[in-house]
Amino acid sequence: MNINQKYILRCLELAKNGLPSSMPNPSVGAVIVYNDVIIGEGFTSKYGGNHAEVNAINAVNDKSLLSKSTLYVNLEPCSHFGKTPPCCDLIIKYKIQRVVVGTLDSNEKVSGNGIKKIRESGATVIVGVLENECKKINKRFFTFHEKKRPYIILKWAESLDGFIAPENKNLKIDRAPFWLTNEFSRQLVHKWRSEEQAILVGTQTVIDDNPSLTVRDWVGKNPVRIVLNQNNRIPKESHIFDNQAKTYILNNNTINFSENIGIQISDLLYNENIQSVLIEGGSKTIQTFIDENIWDEARIFKCSSVLKSGVKAPKLVFKNLEKSTILNDELLTIYNYD
Repeated sequence: MNINQKYILRCLELAKNGLPSSMPNPSVGAVIVYNDVIIGEGFTSKYGGNHAEVNAINAVNDKSLLSKSTLYVNLEPCSHFGKTPPCCDLIIKYKIQRVVVGTLDSNEKVSGNGIKKIRESGATVIVGVLENECKKINKRFFTFHEKKRPYIILKWAESLDGFIAPENKNLKIDRAPFWLTNEFSRQLVHKWRSEEQAILVGTQTVIDDNPSLTVRDWVGKNPVRIVLNQNNRIPKESHIFDNQAKTYILNNNTINFSENIGIQISDLLYNENIQSVLIEGGSKTIQTFIDENIWDEARIFKCSSVLKSGVKAPKLVFKNLEKSTILNDELLTIYNYD
């Protein structure tokens, strides 16, 4: 590992602290090094607050050292006015003469302009250090700007024999959810909800389970709820009509349920500046995104229960698989790339 990689790795460690509060901005870590000693570091503040470079520069006590230091960042410094001034201007102001960048920013408002501006000031800029790792940490941001849609995560739990619910599920009168997973797996799902900007479910899931789709077993912000309400079949007393979280109801006036549902929803969420969505059900809704190949990640709980019959789990052909265990549940994480 060379010195550039060493400090970009530190940037990535810092960047993790900015997620998910920085969204829809990317989360960046910045490290300022003088004579191989870190004299300042920072990460992206909550959306609307300081960027990582500003926090790192503010952390340096002796500003005279900045012109003799190297700034490391996992993402190209911004060059445009948004909720905050351009980071490039601050870098140039303090005459930082060497900047090492993990990867370019694919936002068309930046996209190489930050690098260009810093170089034109006379500084040396190195780009492409641990680039894959730097893109991965902001996978939601890059997907949004490069594919013009949110980063889409599919999630479901299935029995050992491949069912997500028993056959008589629709006969319940209390509309309580049927659980296959253990309580720790369910808590993990609430953590996932807090990490994404939106959560989506289909019509039948709301009719059957009456979910709240909020963060209750974890500390964090509730995601925006996206609910499909085909033919307005969802009962008026359902939890999704409460005021616990911002909610978009997509009915027949909003989308055409007969074709390309995944594409339509992706376009709608992109236009609402939503960079990530966790799709929790049901089986038909998830299968729609699989069939249209509009997904990036799938998280599947394989449980020890055997149902013998019921609602079949979605079918997914995959190449890239990671496995972990949560007590008696096996968690499969699948990525949709070659």
